[in-house]
Amino acid sequence: MKQNDVYRVASLRLANGVVAAVLAATLGHAVVAAKPNIVFVLADDMGYGDVQALNSRSKVPTPNLNRLASQGMTFTDAHSPSAVCTPTRYGTLTGRYCWRSRLKRGVLNGYSAPLLEPGRLTVAGMLRAEGYHTSVVGKWHLGLGFQKGADGQIDYAKPVTDGPNKHGFDDSHIIPASLDFPPYVYIENGRIIELPTIDQPAVKFPGFLRRGPRQPGLVMDDCLDDLTRKATGVIKQRAKKDQPFFLYFPLTAPHKPVQPHPRFIGKSGLGLYGDFVMQVDWTVGQVMTAIREADIEKNTLLIFTSDNGSFMRRGAAEEKEDHLSDPTIQAYNETHHTANGDLRGTKADVWEAGHRVPFFVRWPGVIEPGSKCERTTAHVDLFATCAEIAGAELPGGAAEDSFSWLPLFRGGDWAKPRAPVINHSAGGMFALRSGKWKLVAGNGSGGREAPKGKPFGKPFRLFDLSSDLGERNDLAKAKPDLVGKLTRKLEAIRANGRSR
Repeated sequence: MKQNDVYRVASLRLANGVVAAVLAATLGHAVVAAKPNIVFVLADDMGYGDVQALNSRSKVPTPNLNRLASQGMTFTDAHSPSAVCTPTRYGTLTGRYCWRSRLKRGVLNGYSAPLLEPGRLTVAGMLRAEGYHTSVVGKWHLGLGFQKGADGQIDYAKPVTDGPNKHGFDDSHIIPASLDFPPYVYIENGRIIELPTIDQPAVKFPGFLRRGPRQPGLVMDDCLDDLTRKATGVIKQRAKKDQPFFLYFPLTAPHKPVQPHPRFIGKSGLGLYGDFVMQVDWTVGQVMTAIREADIEKNTLLIFTSDNGSFMRRGAAEEKEDHLSDPTIQAYNETHHTANGDLRGTKADVWEAGHRVPFFVRWPGVIEPGSKCERTTAHVDLFATCAEIAGAELPGGAAEDSFSWLPLFRGGDWAKPRAPVINHSAGGMFALRSGKWKLVAGNGSGGREAPKGKPFGKPFRLFDLSSDLGERNDLAKAKPDLVGKLTRKLEAIRANGRSR
């Protein structure tokens, strides 16, 4: 039976033992396959306010993301597991908060030792065991294990000792880390496809790069296009097979270097950053087109989100100089653009702008078009969601912080109450979300906004996000008992080693 054939499914056994015939959504006289293809697109540093579907004031055209929102569900309170890159990727793939690993703050670089523990089950490994083909195309940023030669220098002719293929992925085509970190190389199934013979010089923002070796075939302006062609190729190829597939597509943009392809430059009217957001939207459009042309749209779960908020600061209306007048400035006058909407802070902060991110999901026949979900979620929930869809039981030693989105996709509530979501900053600052309340367990942003403060430094902060999304009215002094209660919840989740 071909992947794009429509066939009837009687039932699907889920982790809780119930029969989920609802997953086989009736479309006319036919029924969609119970195990859908799953495509997870993860933008790099895209803010909550960068998408018009979430920010009506945005002047950056995002027609494809707007269309995705209209065709599926918009999550308005979705959070990355961290306010920076590496820990979000760890949490997304493992269903476990990264601060439970050896990485307690910051990110890895391109040469860092592998972060994923040997034997740690990933969502890709779980899905592969359930019959899926698994692929990753894009930014890895979890360590690779470069080998050295007899002279003690890295030997790029040797395969890496770790990476996606060691952690559940059948196929991989990646760059090591963010595109501003050397080595600037494409790695396919563990092998560097071309020796990095060019000494790439350092470049200042907006085309921010660190000095290091680069392959001749990796050109910064072309990188996102290269990865998009590879990812859409995977979709077209796997759609012809009898096997469901999982594609993890972590993008390189609009993260630094802010170097959109020349065909986008000047198109947004909001400088290079706005042009790069347009290219991200175009990339999503290419994925949507590939799914449609492969005739697998009705049986494909497509998720788009970001690994953290935007690094573009919101400047006051009276600030005359911003990214439009000077592209080296990492800020917009708020009358021009608000990359993080009305949220406080930027990427790296424990404030909402650091980790409340765009999140759109489309699954025809299961998710109602144009619907919204206001539940607080985190990317660690991907693992449990995919497990429930695939009919896999979650092992006790895996996905310790993951809760399934499936009931939310169907317009309901959590099957079991979700534990409070933990927010985490680049500097190791914790926050806890419990309903409308947010406790910041520290005395600052934990990231870039001043004061940065210290993790668990007093006084803690307390905000009612239902009425104060901008986190301006600290209620900690007025509600000391609630601060104590939420602090104990946070301590328990950290100490227990799991929240599921």
